[in-house]
Amino acid sequence: MRGQKTDVAFSDVDWRALKSLLPYLLEHKGRIALALLCLVGAKIASVTLPFILKHIVDSLDTSLTSTLVSIPLALLAAYGLVRFSNVLFGELRDTLFGRITERAMRRIGLRVFEHLHSLDLDFHLNRRTGGLSRDIERGVNGISFIMRFMVFNIGPTLLEIGLVLVLLLLNYHVGFALIIATAVISYVGWSVYATEWRTRYIRQANSAESTSSTRAVDSLMNYETVKYFTNETHEAELYDRDLATWENARRKNRLTLFALNGGQALIIASSMTGAMALAAYDVSRGNMTLGDFVLINAFMMQIFQPLNLLGFVYREMKGSMANIEKMFALLNRVPSIKDGQNADELHVTQAHIEFREVSFHYQPERPILRGISFTIEPHQKVAVVGSSGAGKSTMLKLLFRFYDTSEGEILIDGQNISSVSQHSLRKNIGVVPQDTVLFNTSILENIRYGRIEASEQEVMEAIRLAHLDEFISTLPEGVNTLVGERGLKLSGGEKQRVAIARTVLKQPPILVFDEATSSLDSRSEKSILQALEEISVRQTSLVIAHRLSTIVNADKILVLDKGMIIEQGNHQQLLELGGKYAQLWQLQLQTE
Repeated sequence: MRGQKTDVAFSDVDWRALKSLLPYLLEHKGRIALALLCLVGAKIASVTLPFILKHIVDSLDTSLTSTLVSIPLALLAAYGLVRFSNVLFGELRDTLFGRITERAMRRIGLRVFEHLHSLDLDFHLNRRTGGLSRDIERGVNGISFIMRFMVFNIGPTLLEIGLVLVLLLLNYHVGFALIIATAVISYVGWSVYATEWRTRYIRQANSAESTSSTRAVDSLMNYETVKYFTNETHEAELYDRDLATWENARRKNRLTLFALNGGQALIIASSMTGAMALAAYDVSRGNMTLGDFVLINAFMMQIFQPLNLLGFVYREMKGSMANIEKMFALLNRVPSIKDGQNADELHVTQAHIEFREVSFHYQPERPILRGISFTIEPHQKVAVVGSSGAGKSTMLKLLFRFYDTSEGEILIDGQNISSVSQHSLRKNIGVVPQDTVLFNTSILENIRYGRIEASEQEVMEAIRLAHLDEFISTLPEGVNTLVGERGLKLSGGEKQRVAIARTVLKQPPILVFDEATSSLDSRSEKSILQALEEISVRQTSLVIAHRLSTIVNADKILVLDKGMIIEQGNHQQLLELGGKYAQLWQLQLQTE
């Protein structure tokens, strides 16, 4: 039952894939029409060749019995011209259609890339990067094959077979047509059956390859952790186990390919032998000439060459479909966070923020936030503190609209953020995350990422404000120093300074700091906090704080516990209250 369900699903994916490719073909109607004309020219030349060959052989056979030996020069010249035309038209066809294939690969690759960025945070938290990259790579390559062979091989091959059958019926008796028709039906039937059989092993091999790729990327990205716990052997064993699964699937794939090719070869050999035997019998009876014998042989070879290609194309198309089914499933995935049909642009004038009875949960039985309500006045700095798991970071994700609220609403200058475009919302918010991940480029380019069009002078000013200039001056290559993958060449504090400089460069009206100084020492933290104070004077700020000393000057402090605000006020008011905040403050003083 499980296998039957897989086959049905696979067929559905095939149809969706082919349907999805049509728009990319129809963009180049003129080029396709020209390529089709070249195709027709190539096929006409192809079926003409055996007749020219017949007349050459008959002429030569006749000349051997006559006293004057003459060579059919005109026929030989025609044969060479037609064969050249066949190749020329084929090359022109491939050249014309190559542009369509390359453009389609580019367009679909870009579409997948953009779609991945449109998917919600939940998808990216659960994705496996290595396997995903392999699925996309195989998918794009599979599309290249399908685009190239689907249009100019399957239909033309069937057309050529039909033309040959008609010509044989018109010029010779029905026996040759019956042999070819039987061979074609047997060949196609066996190819379809064996290919469907093979497809399951192709998909198993692809799945195993994605798993092993995911394992390798995950292990290498966590290189330091592997070394910390001396688990190199364990990682190698896990990787080898995935490779063993891939090896087994590839072995089955290879064996089924042997069976497929062997069956096809048997059908071709039997049909060729039968047709040649019938032709030889007719020649011996005087019903056919030696040229007719050569013509039949040429037609049989001409039939089975494209038929063999048809088997290869069908086989590879099924393999390509197996390769791209995950990619098209990915394209069909709908993000849970979407802009409304007529989403407005967010217009920030005062940067007034209001959380109004906001509740949120990932699962209904496990609420994260419960009826949160508070306001942040323009240019105010509001801090949120609380124990781990209280829901602090979730508030930031809701404000940035990585998730939608389960209940309640969030407003900026009176505009519900769920009714405005995500791009305009996020453009107006600058975030300094707790865990800063950098691109594997230079420090300069990582900072400029905050505002791509910023000048070098503006980037250097952001560096100064983030107190990065002293550190950069010690580097041999200065701001052009590469940071390594995920910024691993920099310390945690240096990465956070880069993140601060990047957000400073963005110049948003709303600033969000998620424990932005957690990786800094006390001296660096003091200078950074002073800089942030200068930067955020003209902006509205929301700060998630772990060290309470960093937010003593906040206009308002919200104390979060189990998803609810249990206290709020400034630092002095909360100390006088003697509640949860005062306990946390005393605990940190003792620790320090």
